[in-house]
Amino acid sequence: QEQLVESGGDSAQAGGSLTLSCVASGFIYRDVCMAWFRQAPGKEREGVASRDTPGFTTYADTVKGRFTISKDTRKNILYLQMNNLKPEDTAMYYCAAAEPEDCYSGSFLDAPQTYKHWGKGTRVTVSS
Repeated sequence: QEQLVESGGDSAQAGGSLTLSCVASGFIYRDVCMAWFRQAPGKEREGVASRDTPGFTTYADTVKGRFTISKDTRKNILYLQMNNLKPEDTAMYYCAAAEPEDCYSGSFLDAPQTYKHWGKGTRVTVSS
């Protein structure tokens, strides 16, 4: 049974940093497309950062230069390093993974339906 479990969400001051982790278990293939999405209260889900199977990364314009997505392939853990946090980064953050047949390369931040597996989320709150 595939499972994604996020952690690392917390409260932070504007300008601060947080690192989110997503432990993937039960996947047959370790190298699959993965991504971070977020959803703020009253807003639609937004793609934040993605990493495809070869390791290429893509970022939403709102986080480019501040957030970094990475993966420890051996441990099968996806990370999101968030620096220079802003109050508008406040949201529930979700980790997502695709099936190999649905994604090999490219970014699907605007097509969340590409990702079949989702975690339950971890909350980030940024105060000014």
